[in-house]
Amino acid sequence: MKIAVFPGSFDPLTLGHLDLIKRGSALFDQLAVAVMTNRSKEPLFTVDERVEQIKEAVSGLDNVSVITTSGLTVDLMNRIGADYLMRGLRNTTDFQYERDIAAMNNFLDDQCETIFFLARPEYQHLSSSMLKEVTSAGGDISAYLPKNINEALKQRLKEKKLLKVKEHNEKTR
Repeated sequence: MKIAVFPGSFDPLTLGHLDLIKRGSALFDQLAVAVMTNRSKEPLFTVDERVEQIKEAVSGLDNVSVITTSGLTVDLMNRIGADYLMRGLRNTTDFQYERDIAAMNNFLDDQCETIFFLARPEYQHLSSSMLKEVTSAGGDISAYLPKNINEALKQRLKEKKLLKVKEHNEKTR
């Protein structure tokens, strides 16, 4: 059985991510989307919220599961019996970054095989960070997000804006 892990922070999951998940689900017997914590970023959604959002977005894909873990990806792979690590590449910067991670993962576990998927042209410019920034500035990015996640993103940014206004008002009293 071919089992793969597709790790990421997915804050939020984009249609580019979803495209990779669909393509991976066609290639592997089982695909585990692993919602991870990126320690260099402050997430907009909690891990549990992201897991639920992604579960809804992949609900029609029977061989896709959504899990979470902390620690090394290779440890997760060993725990669930996965031999393949699936990663997406948008550009040469992604390639250089992912190549180094793949080498480290192979050093940690020589059975870890990283499979790279090239992002489709319509998604090559996307990043979750960019979409959050555009949305927070009032831009409409609904064409790049699953509907449930687009709504959650708009709601969360609205809540954050209201919280900032409240904090500002309390400081100026």
